[in-house]
Amino acid sequence: MSNIPSKAATGNFSEVLGQYCVRNIELADEGRKLIDWAEANMPVLMGLRKKYSETKPFAGYTIAGCLHVTKETAVLIKTLRDAGADVLWSGCNPLSTSDAVAAALAADGIKIYAWYNNKEDFYWCIERTIDGKPHLTLDDGCDLIDTVHEKYKELATQHIVGGSEETTTGVSRLRARELAGQLLYPVFAVNDAETKWDFDNVYGTGQSTIDGIIRATSVMLAGKNFVVAGHGHCGSGVAKRAKGMGSNTIITEVKATAALKGYLEGHTVMTMEDAAKVGDIFCTATGVKDVIRKEHFEVMKDGAIVCNTGHYDAEINIPELEEIAVSKRTIRANCEEYTMKDGRKIYLLAQGRLINLAAAEGHPSEVMDMSFANQFMAHLNLVTMHKSGDPIPVKVITPDPAQDEYVAETKLAMMNMKIDKLTPEQIIYMNDYNAGT
Repeated sequence: MSNIPSKAATGNFSEVLGQYCVRNIELADEGRKLIDWAEANMPVLMGLRKKYSETKPFAGYTIAGCLHVTKETAVLIKTLRDAGADVLWSGCNPLSTSDAVAAALAADGIKIYAWYNNKEDFYWCIERTIDGKPHLTLDDGCDLIDTVHEKYKELATQHIVGGSEETTTGVSRLRARELAGQLLYPVFAVNDAETKWDFDNVYGTGQSTIDGIIRATSVMLAGKNFVVAGHGHCGSGVAKRAKGMGSNTIITEVKATAALKGYLEGHTVMTMEDAAKVGDIFCTATGVKDVIRKEHFEVMKDGAIVCNTGHYDAEINIPELEEIAVSKRTIRANCEEYTMKDGRKIYLLAQGRLINLAAAEGHPSEVMDMSFANQFMAHLNLVTMHKSGDPIPVKVITPDPAQDEYVAETKLAMMNMKIDKLTPEQIIYMNDYNAGT
């Protein structure tokens, strides 16, 4: 176990070598209150905790996780721990860690290496979780999986049972690795579960992104030209919420069907070249680099606000923005003002990183309840297959639709909602190819 890097040794750090490294362990009580709030709003995951804390299926297994350290993630971590796992954790984004939650987890015995704004030591934290020789990896954005594959190949091939990936960008990276024949162990694509991408990505990203923009700027959205780059699940959620707040919504896309869906939902469709000239607020949600570049900054309005809700900070070309700016200053938390040569000002939020986590608290607990239930069940499936002795195919695995039904049915039941069931006659009718007019 190495000491904390000198670059991070500024400020009030709390560290117990081999156990945790967080900003300030004295924030634990504050963090516990946040976790209590999340637990009260995550009934599916709490139900899984109650059920599997008795049988402890993860006993003897070590799980390394790399996922935003929020109050909701803490509920997942504690559920895995109570189900028998030895858990080690790091954050998957330098600006998404809640220092209070990290402190609460450390104080509760979780081996966690995370603090807000740990950019210089981001991979140091990830490697400390790998020191624990995990049997399973739980990832968001693939940084943990990539680190294991590139630097710990023996661990990947001879010790790790499998893993899971939370987000669209990470699954894309995994499929590229699989296609290249470079995937070393099986990974569940949790993002591909319907109860993840159709809820977390749409409703969670939509609400939390708007929350982050408002917290960072306090700007009024009504009447503004709000440009969303990308109309996938995440982008569509942002556009829908922005429109609901009274914005004039504009979609930029590279996929014709996604653009057409945006148009039919009431958004204007433009190229970024045209949108850059009229937009007041810009939010990228594509997973692709350089979506907003120098040529776009050069034609933006005075006072334009730019932010990102994709996983990485590469969607906005910040070096090019800094190249054409004559000055830069911080106006308020998570809001930096760049002044152009002609006097125009452009405001970059949260250093181009995830606005919903850097400037707000991430997705609401209610929607993360389903996403993290899928994470738990993905690892339960891996452990069950491993214990059976049957080889697990080394590939990116799509969750079983039956898992989606279980999560959705449980969520509805917890909210005291009931749905209809098909009658035997209806089932026969649906499967009768002779039935018709």
